[in-house]
Amino acid sequence: MRPWPSSTWRRVGAVTLTAVCVGYAPIAMTELWPYARPGPPALGESLLAHAVSPRYVADALATRIAPYRHSLVPMIVHSVLGGLLMLLGPAQLLTASRRRVRQHRFLGVLFAVTVYASMAGAGLYLARTAPRDAFSGAAFWIVLATILVGTVLSVTFGILAAVAGLPDLHQRWMLLCYGFLLTAPLLRLEWGALPAVLPGLPMTETNRVAIMHLGSLVVFGALLASRARDGRDTVEGLGRSWAPLPVTVAAHLTGAAALAWIVRAFAAHGTTGHRLLTAYLVPYAVAYAVMALGARRAARQDRPWAREEWRLHLVGLCLAPVLSAGAVAVFQHSLGLDRLTALTAGVAIGCGMTAFGATQAVSLRLLYAREVRRRTAPVAPPAAARATTPVP
Repeated sequence: MRPWPSSTWRRVGAVTLTAVCVGYAPIAMTELWPYARPGPPALGESLLAHAVSPRYVADALATRIAPYRHSLVPMIVHSVLGGLLMLLGPAQLLTASRRRVRQHRFLGVLFAVTVYASMAGAGLYLARTAPRDAFSGAAFWIVLATILVGTVLSVTFGILAAVAGLPDLHQRWMLLCYGFLLTAPLLRLEWGALPAVLPGLPMTETNRVAIMHLGSLVVFGALLASRARDGRDTVEGLGRSWAPLPVTVAAHLTGAAALAWIVRAFAAHGTTGHRLLTAYLVPYAVAYAVMALGARRAARQDRPWAREEWRLHLVGLCLAPVLSAGAVAVFQHSLGLDRLTALTAGVAIGCGMTAFGATQAVSLRLLYAREVRRRTAPVAPPAAARATTPVP
């Protein structure tokens, strides 16, 4: 059987993404209605109750009444605009792929304004809610705050890249921004799917399992989308790699040491620790394998730019456990969290933060290549000199 061509995979990915986003949009928009006035339909709660059980949903949402009503208006703004963003994202991808420049710019402005407004609502909720009062505890509060910051910074860098006339950088930052936004529908899907794998767990614990890998999944998806949309073999002015063998080896060694520490730390917490560790390690291993194979295949095919981007992100992935280990110490001593909560939060945000840093490195790499090309380009003689030069 012949493998599907890359164009087919891109088409399948686009259709799947559109289906998830369009399906989740009405769920997001109606999610907070029952807290504002009893009686209105809550599509998401209804679907989840049918997929798992009414008790599974009722037990989890019973503790949300007070925190949500305390910040109801900001949360409604956040959820309604979040549903709108689910529709704007696929529309943006469609206008970009079909080169509808005017429509893409108009929707891009609307998308950016909606992101800022939606994240402002989420920020007000987080500011008014103590970390311990967040759904499933302080670890989830920290993850939400990290996603909020990553989303706002990504769309800001995307706007700056568009204004500067750098479409390749604009594309990467906007894909990363939308990846962060996709944590919302993917989390709801995991609330419904994980009970089949982990029966008997309440939704609060299912949520903890999900956040262990959601960050790594969405930024990994953004990287795959960036690579699929960038067909360049090389970039003029690329020069030497910023991730040479010594740097890559050092990142692997330090990452392996930090990963071993994380394994031992989770193992000390029995069944719960092993469950959370598995939820982290399996997606991490898949992402590592794809990045390593992508870099190796690009090297064999003599595609230095593709190899460079894969390797920069691979270094970032290797350093994620290092950042997580440091974050655990900060959360435990600065925020006064217990060991398991600090460990869960630190590990949950590691891959997302280092992927953001890797995207920054890729952006700087492209900017540096452009600067090298500008400096080495031959200087054309002034127009007056060309006019007075005799023709042989």
